[in-house]
Amino acid sequence: MKVRQRGVAIVLAMGVVALAAMAATAIVITQSTWSRASELTVDHVQGQVLIQAGADWARALLSYDRRGNNVDHLGEPWAMRLPAMPVENGELRGYIEDQQGRFNVNNIVKDGKVSPVQFAIFQRLLATLGLPAGLADALADWVDADSEAMPQGGEDAFYLALQPPYLAANRALIDVDELVLVRGYTDSVRARLRPFISALPRFTAVNVNTAPPEVLAAVIDGLGLDGARNMVGRRERTFFRSYDDFIKQLPSGLVAPVENISVSSSYFMATLRVTMGGSEARGMALLARGNTDAWPAIVWTKTQ
Repeated sequence: MKVRQRGVAIVLAMGVVALAAMAATAIVITQSTWSRASELTVDHVQGQVLIQAGADWARALLSYDRRGNNVDHLGEPWAMRLPAMPVENGELRGYIEDQQGRFNVNNIVKDGKVSPVQFAIFQRLLATLGLPAGLADALADWVDADSEAMPQGGEDAFYLALQPPYLAANRALIDVDELVLVRGYTDSVRARLRPFISALPRFTAVNVNTAPPEVLAAVIDGLGLDGARNMVGRRERTFFRSYDDFIKQLPSGLVAPVENISVSSSYFMATLRVTMGGSEARGMALLARGNTDAWPAIVWTKTQ
């Protein structure tokens, strides 16, 4: 009997030891996981700080550029990608893109009403990219102030019938990502459009020194994609110094309203990426540069 009790006691003791060992292991694993999570959190916070530093780098570079001249082209230092800059336990990369080298989708509406000239430009861009013409109607209805739907557009009644329902914005886009809400702007459509459009807080002319051929072909009625590619080839040899300089080099008979064309820009996007340890931080900042050499203002930022 005593032997049997002693055996039970030994089994119980072994069980207690095993449970204690399991508990200790769990604590160690939990502490290790928490420690690793803390490291990742610290790395991410430091990455966010470096994203801000990268945005300030872009602002300083654009400010310096303004001191030199009022013409912006792709041969300037701001247009060159920032090489990988080593930081403690990681690196920072970044680049700046001219947002006025793209078609500003908010141009399509002026004072709450559709602008026929800008609407036609957007239609030509859609045609050049092989996208449905009805996307212009849908965008116009999304940003204009009225509630009257265009033939292939959509106002509140269309969006309220969706699941989940929502209303048309009836205001300018803050970011092109908002197009996900607009009728017809599928993932593939937005991916096709993205390199050629921007969403800026005021009317902007297209910078012919930075615009891709597709945008030039849309802005200059009758130029066509081949003609636009020829113009891009010319500017690679020497950038356009003024509106008149650009117009003189267009094929005979073609013109462009002066308000639609520019050789300088005020809006730029800084895109930044920081890697630190096992963490990565990404950020974008829309920058608005004035006519002075002051640092550009930050219109908005996105980080992740």
